[in-house]
Amino acid sequence: MNNPHQGARLTVYSRELIVARHADGRPVRRIAEEFGVSVRTVHKWLRRYREGGHGALDNGGSAPTRRPARLGKDRIALILDLRRRFRMTAATIARQLGLARSTVARWLAHHGLGRLSALDPRSPVRRYQRERPGELIHIDIKKLGRFARPGHRVTGSRTKGSSRGAGWDFIHVAVDDATRPAYVEVLPDERKESATAFLNRALAWFATHGIKVERVMTDNGSCYRSRLFRQLMDAQSIRHVRTRPYTPKTNGKAERFIQTLIRNWAYGATYTSSDARNGDLPRWLDWFNLRRPHSALKGQAPTQALNNLMRTHT
Repeated sequence: MNNPHQGARLTVYSRELIVARHADGRPVRRIAEEFGVSVRTVHKWLRRYREGGHGALDNGGSAPTRRPARLGKDRIALILDLRRRFRMTAATIARQLGLARSTVARWLAHHGLGRLSALDPRSPVRRYQRERPGELIHIDIKKLGRFARPGHRVTGSRTKGSSRGAGWDFIHVAVDDATRPAYVEVLPDERKESATAFLNRALAWFATHGIKVERVMTDNGSCYRSRLFRQLMDAQSIRHVRTRPYTPKTNGKAERFIQTLIRNWAYGATYTSSDARNGDLPRWLDWFNLRRPHSALKGQAPTQALNNLMRTHT
């Protein structure tokens, strides 16, 4: 049997020697010095010997001598039922059943009901993809910090080489829903003038790829709600679709593209400055549009999927 106290300073034999030497009249302090333990430890083993004899010097089990009563299955079921049917908090259930709040909270967490939000059914994931290129273009903006020297992701230090106060770059993106080719620009702000000019250039870029834009989806940012932005949409006979308030997943394809952009371009290489990072954007966009396989496009790159779909619809 393994010794559960094998890391203890005194073995059973040492404890017996302590008792024997004390019985021979040796002082407690001297015994403690001989065994390299405290006077308190010597007194502890002498007391245990007096109370239980030599058997009390053995290594006892580490399990507690008294275990709290375990709740029965019916009691646990009642806790869960009160949670599900009446949405009671753990404290309320504990008062109703005369239990400790910690006990109720532990069983709720064990069954995945620790949060009241767990009682609400999850809304089904509704995935969609337009059939025609240009049927819907997703537009969004991502803010990235500017820097004049490598930051903490490279140096490992948040103080050394800090570029705090250097300002921000605003990454404007436009992605086709059906085939995913993307147009991206780094601009100094997200004002209505910049957002509108970006859309105008994006429309021209899509046109060079044979894409006539029918709808544009954006969030409810002020730049997209401006009269200037609406005038361009009206002039191009484009329908403006806005996301539901506080529901960014509605514009999920732009959100997903931004995640890929940030991970593989902005943070995917070591840049000496934000200018160097921005200068690498055209190379990365060519790779994304021309060569990167996309799972939603059955492994095709966006431009390949676009060409195939254009042939289908002509």
